[in-house]
Amino acid sequence: MAKITMEHGSGGAATAELIEGLFKDRFGNEYLDKMEDSSVVPGYDRLSVTTDSFVVRPLFYDGGDIGRLSVCGTVNDLLMSGGVPRYLTAGFVLEEGLDTGLLEKVVDSMAETAKEAGVCVVAGDTKVVESSGGEGGLIINTAGVGFVDDGISVGARFIQPGDAVILSGNLGDHHAAIMKYRLNIKNDLIKSDNAPLNRMVRGLVEGGIRVHALRDVTRGGLGTVLNEFAKDSGSDIVLEENSIPVSPVVRDFSALLGLDIMYMGNEGKMVCAVAPEDRDRALQIIRDSEYGENAALIGEVRETMEKPLLIMKTAIGGKRAVPPLFGEGLPRIC
Repeated sequence: MAKITMEHGSGGAATAELIEGLFKDRFGNEYLDKMEDSSVVPGYDRLSVTTDSFVVRPLFYDGGDIGRLSVCGTVNDLLMSGGVPRYLTAGFVLEEGLDTGLLEKVVDSMAETAKEAGVCVVAGDTKVVESSGGEGGLIINTAGVGFVDDGISVGARFIQPGDAVILSGNLGDHHAAIMKYRLNIKNDLIKSDNAPLNRMVRGLVEGGIRVHALRDVTRGGLGTVLNEFAKDSGSDIVLEENSIPVSPVVRDFSALLGLDIMYMGNEGKMVCAVAPEDRDRALQIIRDSEYGENAALIGEVRETMEKPLLIMKTAIGGKRAVPPLFGEGLPRIC
């Protein structure tokens, strides 16, 4: 199988062959096919813009790969502003010695996921770096642009006391999927939740749900995200421990390894705060959407007496404050 060499980063014939034969062939569209230094695309009055980088190891895991991850992560960030994702850029940092066949699989996965998410890859770049020893690595950097309709404004600052807090599905799947590879644990039931959440978010917007805040639950986990909600809104957020959805296999896996579900990362889950009058309808819309079948109402927003806190009502009837994640959340999941 062919390998990436430093020649592929020279800007010459080998680079052109890589771009034409691999990237353009899979990402081809009316904007990218012009092969200029930048793409001119139709615009909109209000844009959501994001950027991200992906360094996950292993590159392939049950339920996904670095290619699908890079598209889902970028698309979901755009969706959390209430926008409609439209365009992506993709930069590839290839390590000398990387199998070109493996790279083709990653790019195929990216192209398939971009199609699912309704976005075009309109610009890109490749760089080749010297080998650090061992198997050749891969880093993907993305940027994304989405269109935001007038009248849509979501963010933690809009959260109000009384809002319902809804989680779109089971926690911890992606974190557990990466961790099992790191520890060489064999378990076919643990799979990543890599998913673009377009239909779920658009269902809420088009259904007229008064969504005050949206956030995808990635690094730092639900505990960190909801601490940010509490701080930025100046309100307490009270959760019901028994209402937080977790699959039995991931619950047992995390307990065995001493992992706290509240800080485990995900790549296909979101949490939202919605007006209390829209609570039941919002929950049903999410459950009826692709990837939202395990959605649950997990808590509510309340006026704070002092400093805003994330509070857990435990399964045994007590209460405890849930702090944000401190230190490094292991392993690196994206």
